[in-house]
Amino acid sequence: MNGNFKLFFTALFITVLLAFSCQPRFTSEITVSELKQHIQYLSSEKLEGRATGSTGDSLAAVYIRKVLKRYGLVPAEGDGFQRFKVVASAEAGDGNFLSVNGTVFKIGEDFIPVSFSSNKSLTAEVVFAGYGFNISNDSININDYETVDASGKWIMVFRGDPEMDNPSSIFIPYSSDRHKTLLAKDKGAAGVLLVSGEEYDREDILETLTGGETECGIPVIRIKRYVADTILKSHGTSITSLEKLLKNPIVSKSFNTGTQVKATAEVIQHKATTRNVAMLLPGIDENLKNEYLVIGAHFDHLGWGGKGSSSRKPDTIAVHHGADDNASGTAMMMELAGRFAGEKANKRSILFIAFTGEEKGLLGSKYFTDHLPVDKEKINAMINLDMTGRLRETKDIQIGGVGTAAGLKEKAESLVDTLFLKPVFTSEGSGPSDHAAFYAKNIPVVFITTGAHPDYHTPEDTWDKINYNGMLTVSNYVFNLAKLLSSEPEKLTFMESGPTESISRRPIRRGVTLGIMPDVTGSVKNGLKVELVTSGRPADLGGMKKGDIITSINGEPVSDIEEYMYRLTRLKKGEAITVVVLRDGRQLELLIQL
Repeated sequence: MNGNFKLFFTALFITVLLAFSCQPRFTSEITVSELKQHIQYLSSEKLEGRATGSTGDSLAAVYIRKVLKRYGLVPAEGDGFQRFKVVASAEAGDGNFLSVNGTVFKIGEDFIPVSFSSNKSLTAEVVFAGYGFNISNDSININDYETVDASGKWIMVFRGDPEMDNPSSIFIPYSSDRHKTLLAKDKGAAGVLLVSGEEYDREDILETLTGGETECGIPVIRIKRYVADTILKSHGTSITSLEKLLKNPIVSKSFNTGTQVKATAEVIQHKATTRNVAMLLPGIDENLKNEYLVIGAHFDHLGWGGKGSSSRKPDTIAVHHGADDNASGTAMMMELAGRFAGEKANKRSILFIAFTGEEKGLLGSKYFTDHLPVDKEKINAMINLDMTGRLRETKDIQIGGVGTAAGLKEKAESLVDTLFLKPVFTSEGSGPSDHAAFYAKNIPVVFITTGAHPDYHTPEDTWDKINYNGMLTVSNYVFNLAKLLSSEPEKLTFMESGPTESISRRPIRRGVTLGIMPDVTGSVKNGLKVELVTSGRPADLGGMKKGDIITSINGEPVSDIEEYMYRLTRLKKGEAITVVVLRDGRQLELLIQL
């Protein structure tokens, strides 16, 4: 062989070697080091808790797509990102104003609009209405509006209730700011002033506004106690003395103050673009590759926490790392993608989806199921991984949704090695995680979690507390289940299973239910969309259908989920109610027996 040929083959060998060295490198085996690497990054200080619409949320999405592309997956559509807008934050606008008999107070120091306030102005007399209750049941009968006329007035009420130290108080279902506001609005009030007594908040701190809340239709302003005392001065009383008087739960004290308040509430909501990550691993079977299995996990969390963030430590402003919730499920989802890609074990195609917005009400999964990149009828099932990183020594694992398809429970049971996992199976397809959005579309679901723990929704949910060997055990089970669901020739047949009422130690909180799964995302304006009607429950027996839009209950408007929940607290078991719904553009009145 002459020198030229030697040089040619040497160059060719180097070129081939370089080409192979540039290819994505991964092993099909899921390892502790890979899981730890993903979780450490996603829960790092750099990503600042991955709040929906934040920079950390965006960095997480970019990382997840990069990993899935490295494993050989392709975009399910476009560039693999599914973009949509959310209300990320809210702030008080420059138009906020408050004066009491001509004395002007300062925004941020003396008062602030609440997050669900409408942007409106009002000049009117203030009526004090105690705790703002109108409750009539077997336990108590109290009506703070009985002796006053709220029409066109400002209504000033205490926040909370007179039994703040009682975790089983009968007032709990009626004590939220929004509930009191909606009641005042029903009574004709044109605006609401909320004040915290010393029992509720000794420091009298004005809360930070939070994004994502729907407005209530009237101005609502949170005022300091000294501002309230200025309003009460003409009546010769104070917030402190009234709070002591109303400490007796059966006492009601309402009166016209004779004081005029002129105020404007302005809340500016800031929208942000966020994105799901949607990547596809094509199936290897010619007959089944046009059908799909979905494996999903949400990657968003609570950011820096604070009031209104769902943090269990709302007074602590710190990065809520979310290592278990849900960097763990996201890491498992990515590593399952790598294993399937390496072993080529899926006859059906698999959609690997990382959802954002779960912590704000399943926003990402709801958007995905409303904008599916594939035919819904071609989806065999959805597996949701949420908090899979804290397998306990007892080996307990919760496997939900097994009643959502014929034979699904038997399939899920058959793959469990009880030496390593102790499963608790539940049938219901609904629940507070992303699988609920798929179940609402009549898609069979499996929800897998190792359960909650004391670090849940706190800054202490960190990467070093993850049971990585336990994650390997759970991953192997999920892989075998996903392999079965992606390869069996017969497609699953959807079955309705739930929702069911959860068991509560304090049934007073639960009240009545219609037996529906409502749309919590606010996709419908001036109404509440019904995502699911449970067979045999009041709504079903009264003729309500999936897809109906509830617009009123007993003649009172229902404009969103908050107003719907408020209306339910006014109802009693055994009562017959009228519910107006929109169905296919027609208005129907249903009679429903609770």
